[in-house]
Amino acid sequence: MKIGVLGGGAAGFFSAITIAENYKEHDVVLIEKSGKVLAKVRVSGGGRCNVTHACFDDNILVQNYPRGGRELRSVFAQFSTKDIINWFDEKGVKLKTEADGRMFPTTDSSETIAQCLEDAARKAGVKILTNAGDVELTKKNAGFYIKTARLGDFEFDKIIIATGGATKKEHYNWLEELGHTIIPPMPSLFTFNLENHPLKDLPGISLPIVEVEVVGTKLKQQGAFLITHWGISGPAVLKLSAWGARELAALDYNFSVRINLLPNTKEEALREELNQFKNNNIHKQVSSINPFGFASRLWEWMCEYSEINLQTKWADVSKKSINKLIENILRLTLKVNGKSTFKEEFVTCGGVSLKDIDFKTMQSKKCEGLYFTGEVLDVDAVTGGFNFQAAWSTGYVAGMSGGA
Repeated sequence: MKIGVLGGGAAGFFSAITIAENYKEHDVVLIEKSGKVLAKVRVSGGGRCNVTHACFDDNILVQNYPRGGRELRSVFAQFSTKDIINWFDEKGVKLKTEADGRMFPTTDSSETIAQCLEDAARKAGVKILTNAGDVELTKKNAGFYIKTARLGDFEFDKIIIATGGATKKEHYNWLEELGHTIIPPMPSLFTFNLENHPLKDLPGISLPIVEVEVVGTKLKQQGAFLITHWGISGPAVLKLSAWGARELAALDYNFSVRINLLPNTKEEALREELNQFKNNNIHKQVSSINPFGFASRLWEWMCEYSEINLQTKWADVSKKSINKLIENILRLTLKVNGKSTFKEEFVTCGGVSLKDIDFKTMQSKKCEGLYFTGEVLDVDAVTGGFNFQAAWSTGYVAGMSGGA
């Protein structure tokens, strides 16, 4: 057979390699619209490439997918985290696990992963074509006809779609014409912009764990937290944006968040701790020492925001001031006005409806011989390597099924 793979990202490369390595009798052609393959792989994880996550229980793994978790169970049963680690290991690429579970190449360079995929594809005999421009896809008898803007026309027996997420629904029109339902795309992983940024003097300050809640909703997440020039970020915010992608879009990204800087501390215990601290440090200035190990700039800001003069001695801090400080530590409320996405790494929810796909094979239920993999589907994950794992796993299943 002649099999075409549309899209030169992680999912496209992995499906093409899977077919070429396991079904050597087939011709595999990978077609990339732009001049660059594996662009997202190269920029991901700050140029280090967060390949996967050290989560080896599929029941826990699927809980990291706001959309697609249930469907991915059968996919991960065929190719999961251990499999991708072993796959790279066999190709000579070692991965390491960081404290938060994210896995990176030991070289700390995404180029290691990109080069490995390109080498594996070429070695397996995949023909890689770039700069194809816009593509038109037509079902033709038992196969498919592809017309490209710059590379001419092709005929294939089967097609694997790995074109990634798009920002507008009309970008999926060509798939809709083949009978698929398209869920409107919208950003999934994004940071929050703050109106009149009250934390603007504290960029770069981070906390290992906070709880962030969207006021008036059930949306709530815990995780590491980062203050930026434009607002707030870090895993807690990114996870919240993923789970709340549709709800936050409906709010037009204007809402309030409530931040608990000490989510593992009860209010009464915090009050007792502060009062004890006050009694033990009566002659010291508020600014000179803090009980929570906060960065000094954050502590000073928190005191001033709670209307406590930094030169005040702890002995002179009133009960009312302590209460206000507790309120701001446990329920700091800020107004969000907009979002910022990482343009090179943007993740969308939306795309081809999951109901249109047989996840045991990744074949379309609407069009025989057409397979889907990666972010073109309405599948997305929280930050931490999970989106790549979905790309590797769906790519493998599409490749094995498509080549059969």
